[in-house]
Amino acid sequence: MAPVKRKLYQRLLFFVVFLPISGVLCFSELFFIKEPHDVVVMRKDAVILDCQAHGESPIDISWLRNGVKVVENERVYLLSNGSLYISELVLQSQVSPLLQSSRTSIVVTQGSVARFSCKISAHPPPIITWEFNRVTLPLATERITVLPSGVLQIHGVQRADAGNYRCIATNIASRRRSTEATLTVTPAPSLQLPQRPRIIVGPQNISVSLHQNAILECMATGNPRPIISWSRADSKSIDVYNTKVLGNGNLIITDIKPQHGGVYMCRATTPGTRNYTVASANVTVLAPPSLVEWPESLTRPRAGTARFVCQAEGVPTPQITWLKNGEKVHSNGRIKMYNSKLVINQIIPEDDAIYQCQAQNEQGSVLSMARLIVVMSEDRPSAPRNIQADTVSSSAILLAWDRPLYNSDKVIAYSVHYMKAEGLNNEEYQVVIGNDTTRYIIDDLEPARNYTFYVVAYMPMGASRMSDHVFQHTLEDVPLRAPELSLTSHSPVDIQVSWQPLPDKLSRGRVSAYRLSYRTSAENIASQIELPGEKTQHLLENLKPDTIYLLRIAAATSVGWGEQSAWTSHRTPKSSSARVPLAPELHLEPLNCTTILVRWQLAPRNSASVQGYRLFYHEESQPESAPVQLRASDNTHTIGGLDPRKKYHVKLLAYNFVGDGYQADQTISTPGCVSVRDRLVPPPPPPHNVYTKTNSSTAVFLHWGRPAFTSSHAINYTVRCNPVGLQNASLVVYLQTNEQSLLVQDLEPNTKYEFAIRLHLDQLPSPWSPVVYQTTFPEAPTLPPSNVKVTVIEEDTALVSWKPPEEPNVAVTHYTILYASRHAWIAGEWQVLQREGTITMALLENLKPGHIYFVKVSASNNMGDGPFSHTVELTVRADLSSGHDPRLSRGSTHSTAFSDGFYHLDQKSMTGITVGVCIALICIIICAFIIVCRGKNRKFSAVKTYTEGVSTSASAAAHLGSEGQAESADVTVPMMGQNHFIDAKPNTEKKEKWFSFSSNVRKDNKAVQNIRHATTSYQPGTTVLTFEEELSMSISTEQPNTMQAMLWRPSDTEGSSNSEGSHATGDSGRYSHDETEMTNLSSGPSSRPPSLTAEDSSGSDCGGPAEEPGRAAGGKSA
Repeated sequence: MAPVKRKLYQRLLFFVVFLPISGVLCFSELFFIKEPHDVVVMRKDAVILDCQAHGESPIDISWLRNGVKVVENERVYLLSNGSLYISELVLQSQVSPLLQSSRTSIVVTQGSVARFSCKISAHPPPIITWEFNRVTLPLATERITVLPSGVLQIHGVQRADAGNYRCIATNIASRRRSTEATLTVTPAPSLQLPQRPRIIVGPQNISVSLHQNAILECMATGNPRPIISWSRADSKSIDVYNTKVLGNGNLIITDIKPQHGGVYMCRATTPGTRNYTVASANVTVLAPPSLVEWPESLTRPRAGTARFVCQAEGVPTPQITWLKNGEKVHSNGRIKMYNSKLVINQIIPEDDAIYQCQAQNEQGSVLSMARLIVVMSEDRPSAPRNIQADTVSSSAILLAWDRPLYNSDKVIAYSVHYMKAEGLNNEEYQVVIGNDTTRYIIDDLEPARNYTFYVVAYMPMGASRMSDHVFQHTLEDVPLRAPELSLTSHSPVDIQVSWQPLPDKLSRGRVSAYRLSYRTSAENIASQIELPGEKTQHLLENLKPDTIYLLRIAAATSVGWGEQSAWTSHRTPKSSSARVPLAPELHLEPLNCTTILVRWQLAPRNSASVQGYRLFYHEESQPESAPVQLRASDNTHTIGGLDPRKKYHVKLLAYNFVGDGYQADQTISTPGCVSVRDRLVPPPPPPHNVYTKTNSSTAVFLHWGRPAFTSSHAINYTVRCNPVGLQNASLVVYLQTNEQSLLVQDLEPNTKYEFAIRLHLDQLPSPWSPVVYQTTFPEAPTLPPSNVKVTVIEEDTALVSWKPPEEPNVAVTHYTILYASRHAWIAGEWQVLQREGTITMALLENLKPGHIYFVKVSASNNMGDGPFSHTVELTVRADLSSGHDPRLSRGSTHSTAFSDGFYHLDQKSMTGITVGVCIALICIIICAFIIVCRGKNRKFSAVKTYTEGVSTSASAAAHLGSEGQAESADVTVPMMGQNHFIDAKPNTEKKEKWFSFSSNVRKDNKAVQNIRHATTSYQPGTTVLTFEEELSMSISTEQPNTMQAMLWRPSDTEGSSNSEGSHATGDSGRYSHDETEMTNLSSGPSSRPPSLTAEDSSGSDCGGPAEEPGRAAGGKSA
């Protein structure tokens, strides 16, 4: 027993014919109460396919099976409600399981993997099980996995796994067993060397119907056993709810939905290493059609225009078919189908009907319907009468008629309609003329063609019926062009001349004769042969070997001879006994107005070997171009980028080690992109829903939808591909296909491309589709990072820097740094650091002094890992800081400028920077000290000289100053004694240390008394400073003097901590500009300079601060 699945889109199609009642304007919408559904039944069982409709009576229900009307009999008949009853199903095809094992026997090594598969053809899908030595295997264990597709996987093969395997397929119809396959297990070698992972069975591109399951198989081998992981190429996360891993790495997607479509990548990685390999596959989710826009019922007057719109979506793109009262609609002059629309012009009463839109693809079909009601006008004119047509020439016919018999006074214009009488889907042309004439000459017709004509009279509110149709033919004319010649040689002394009959457009009548002319290239007089019009080939014999002959041909009709073709050259073969290939059988076919398809096959009598082919082509009257080299296995080639309406000569020959073989010559003309007749025909719409998906670093998958229009002509597509921002036009690639998908290969990695598609229908090209963009995946780096350098910057820290790999179009997502001491390197124990692809440096910390380290770097991206650089050796000295402060060395590293985009510090650079900074600081301190001391000496001398002469004035001034009332008296500020200092901090005693200076000598009371009674003077605007020996002073200072600024800065301690902090976070590999500024050169363990002793300040006191104008203790500002 076997089941039969009847699908609506595949086997049964029903339609409803509504019989309209003439003149009825009220319409009850027709709809289905029940519709048939897919069913699965057993053979010889009965089945009922439901169908019930509701609407205005009478309703006629008919059934179609595979497009053919079902004939009722005693086994198949209609029920009263319109359903179809089949009493007993008869099988016409075998659908029970057909199994065949893919291998009869395999031999594997112990510990590796084994795989068996079955080829299955059954419906409904069977359940697959496996037997080992006639004992059923479990569907899943730790080592054994059985996939629903019929694949048996055995991981970690053991000696006990050797034996015979077979699969069993079971469904409701039957149970079948396959032939047995033998597994032989060989012992594993005693010494197993490490092996890189290798995917032996990778995922395959699959197309899965909506809500079905998808299985992506992935098996890998290696030593140690690799780990398999999955990801999506578009970096989207994998649906964890509907996706799971089956067995040891197979991915199964259940209840598949459109969002599950995409490229999936299987990655096999060796545990504990970065060695892996990748395989990918594209999952296409198929979906049945669904309508996004459906037709609506219309009411239109006679001679009006009706437009029905129907758009559907699905995968693959659904095809739109229109039905009128259940029968397929064909395009003609009035009815056109394009862009998912049905347009009916010049509506007539017969157009009143029910129209259905059917969207269909491999997954199913959907129907929608609408009604067209034609409204008739009561006072319209009658149809024009007595239509007559007379031939004027080969391209003109005179048409005449009489005015309508009724209401002719209401006619405002006439419409003349004409079209070709032969063939289907002919375009109807229309000419509107005034009501003042009943004659018209149509003068753009083709010669020797039959045409049909009719006339319609128009009034303001409608139109008349069509007049009677009249037929008339145009006269013959001379052929518009000569045939295209094809030339080959079967021997050195002959040329086989053949040609194709001219099409009707070019012959312009029946060809009655051909005239063939030929001569050698050295002769001026040609020989002529006249041949009957039925012949399409002729053999020229008794020619000279190894000679160039020129040939041309002309055709004639009963009217006369047409123009001759251009001369075509052909060289006869050399007279030699060497065995060279014979001329191939050459066929040329124009795919569109700019592309020619070349096809060939070896002559049946050819016995010589072939190493390849050479293809020559050039435009007529142009020099011959260099040949195109083709492989011996090729039999087709596409020539693109040609000019429309040009004649091209094509020559093909095969060659071998002896030399060039016999050549085949042929001439072909490219068609025009838009012919004279097509000027009134709009171009076909471009392809839509262009979808791109990157498959690999060199391939992009394209899929597009065909516009919804009906045509009996073949459709070709041209795909344009070029890199974005292209400047070289020669890199634009044009690819031809007749499918709705294409895998574009041989692209550059990590490059953004733009794609556009156009279709060609009957030599008429559509506009280009909107441009879509897609970027190829980057390739895994093939070169290591360059210029790797390592520099010790502290006792236990080193800086490693590098440059990106020197190869174009390779993106780097991260770098891996491996480093190890000599002992760890010998043991194979590397320490690993990783940095982002934008970072080209890293810090190696916690290094052990006195050890030698090895460092190497590699670049990686999502497609794989690149090789490691050469190992760089690094020696860490036991005492790195000898001779200078390591923190100064670290600080000096911040002042190092960028070099080639990264920091590079060596030991000599650090030493030089440190010495330079110290020398500069010493010079600045000495200069400042000298300047301050000189200024104080001059001021002290002036005070001593001036004091001796003005003691009285000074006493008065001192008295005024003690009471705070001095206005403009001169006061001299006494200098401090040897062991006395002014404290800038308020509320502190005079005996405390001033900043970092200290005084260990007891105060001299006598000196203090002398200073207190000294005569002083001051200039207006200065500050008077007085104090007593045991009193505290409060001196306000707003700004430190020069010595303070040089020897003490509050920010020093802060700067030192900042310097430390910059190193604490330096392991990120990023160095900012702020961290490298020379702001903390004096940072150290203490911000306090060495104390100055009493001996350092002897002679003159240079430690007193220079005070600014302001308020001080014991005095006021003048």
